[in-house]
Amino acid sequence: MTELQEYVGELPNISGSEGAIDQAIKESQGKTIFLNESGIDFANIRSAVAVALHMQQPLIPAGGPDLQTAEIISNLKYMMDNQHIGDNHNAPVFHWCYKRMGEFIPNLIDEGKQPRVMLEYSGVLFHGLRKMGLHDVFDNLKRVTNDPNYRRGVEWLGAPWGHAVAPSTPMQDYRLHVRAWQHHFAAIFGLEALTRVRGFSPAEMALPNHPDVAYEFVKTLKDCGYQWVLVQEHTVEQPEDGWTPQRRHLPHLLKATNSAGETVSIIAIIKTQGSDTKLVAQMQPYYEAKGLSRETLAGQSVPPIVTQIADGENGGVMMNEFPHKYFEVVREASWSDTPLVNVTEYLEYLFASGLTEADFPVVQPIKQKQIWDNFKPGDGPDKLEKIIEKLKREDHQFHMDGGSWTNNISWVKGYENVLDPMQKISVQFSEKVLNSGVSTDDPRYRNALFHLMTSQTSCYRYWGQGLWTDYGREICRRVENILDYDFDNVPAPAEVSPKKKSTAKKKATA
Repeated sequence: MTELQEYVGELPNISGSEGAIDQAIKESQGKTIFLNESGIDFANIRSAVAVALHMQQPLIPAGGPDLQTAEIISNLKYMMDNQHIGDNHNAPVFHWCYKRMGEFIPNLIDEGKQPRVMLEYSGVLFHGLRKMGLHDVFDNLKRVTNDPNYRRGVEWLGAPWGHAVAPSTPMQDYRLHVRAWQHHFAAIFGLEALTRVRGFSPAEMALPNHPDVAYEFVKTLKDCGYQWVLVQEHTVEQPEDGWTPQRRHLPHLLKATNSAGETVSIIAIIKTQGSDTKLVAQMQPYYEAKGLSRETLAGQSVPPIVTQIADGENGGVMMNEFPHKYFEVVREASWSDTPLVNVTEYLEYLFASGLTEADFPVVQPIKQKQIWDNFKPGDGPDKLEKIIEKLKREDHQFHMDGGSWTNNISWVKGYENVLDPMQKISVQFSEKVLNSGVSTDDPRYRNALFHLMTSQTSCYRYWGQGLWTDYGREICRRVENILDYDFDNVPAPAEVSPKKKSTAKKKATA
C-alpha cells in the first residue's frame, strides 16, 4: 500500500486520497482482523466487558489577543500557556492521558495479561497535538496500533474529524468529517491500520432521529466501510413498541428508513446509560458483567457484552482513579470467564459461530415509532414534515433533535447565533466547492474543508453562550472569507495591498 503523508503543506491530510482509502477498506472487508490473535476463549466465557476512551480538544482562534486575527491553536495549547487560569493547570495531565494507554497496554501484555481498550480520538485533537510538537503521544499510540505484540489490546474507533454532532450538522458535511478522519488516521498510522477500524463512535453519542437524517447518517457509515456503531441506550427504541432495548447487552441491528422508503442498517452496540466517567474510571462495567450469564440468541448460547465509553482525560476520576483501577481489573479479569474484550473481536467470534446480522434484535432511532404509526415510508419528505409538525403540536415531548449522552443539553435550541452561520457557510461550501467539481486534492479545497469542519465542532455549543460561541462564529467568518477569496476571486480587503494579499489569506486561514 502506498502510504499517505500526514501533512500537505501546513494542513493535515484530510482529503485527496479517497480512491486509495476505499480500495484498502474494500480489500479488507470480510477478513477477520482480531480473532486469530485474540487469545480470548469466547466459547467458554460467561460474559465480557468493553471500555472505550474518547479524547477531544477543539481548535480555537486564541493564538493572539485579537479574535479576528488570532492563530487557530489547540485548546490544549491555550491551557498549557495559561495554566494560571481556572482548570488549565490540568493541561500536563491531559497530555499524559493522551499517551498513557500506549504505556499501559504493553506493560500488561508483557505481564502475561489480556488488556483491552477501544480508543477514539478526534481529528482536531490529532492536529492540535502534532502542531504542539507532542510527538511522544503519537510514538506511544503507534506502538500499540501497529506492533504485532501489542495491537490485539487496542481497537480504534472512527469518528467525525471535527467532533461534529450528527443531528445538527448538514449530512453532506458530516460525510466529509467521516472521510477526513479516515484520511488523517491513515496518514498517521498507515492504511493497513485503517482497515482494522471497523467501529464508529459519534461525537457526544449523538444519533439523528429524523428519518431522512438518520438514513443518511447510517448510509455514510456503511459507504465508508464501517461495520458497527456505538449508540447510547436511550437514543434508540424497539420498533414494535417504542421501548428502550430490553436486551441491551447483545448486539442489535440499527435500521434507518427515510421518507422515500429506502432502508439501510448497521450493527449497533449499546452503551448503557450512566455517569460515564465515573463508571469507566472505577471500571464498573466489569463488575456489572460479572453478574451476567450467557444468553440465547438465535438458538445459540452467547456471552453478553457490557459496553461503556467515557472521556479519557476529562475529570478527576479519569485523571486520577482510572489508571490504578484499570490495572487492577485487567489483572483480575485476564484468563477469567469475564474478560475484557474489544467489540470487533467479539463480533468476529459471533460470526464465526454461525450468527449473522439478521439474528440480532432490531432497533431504530428514538421517537420514530410515533412517525411510522402516522406515516407510510415512501410518501415523501413533504408529507413527512407535515406529520412531524402535527406530532410536535400533539406531544410536547416529541422532537427531531436526535439523542445523545447529554440529553439535558440541546444541540439546537438557543444556538441559532452559531447554527445560522454554520448553515450559511455549509451552503456556500456546497455551491462553490462540492457542486463546482473542485478536486479534493486541490489546496484550496483542503483549506476550506479544514476550516469548515473546525467550525462545526460541538464544543462551540457545549459550553453555552459566550466566548465559545464567539469562537464558532469567528471561524465561520473565516470560512466565508476563504470561499470568497479562493473561489470567487473577490479582491483582498482594501487595507491590504495586492502584494500582501497572500499574507492576508494566510492570516485569515491560519
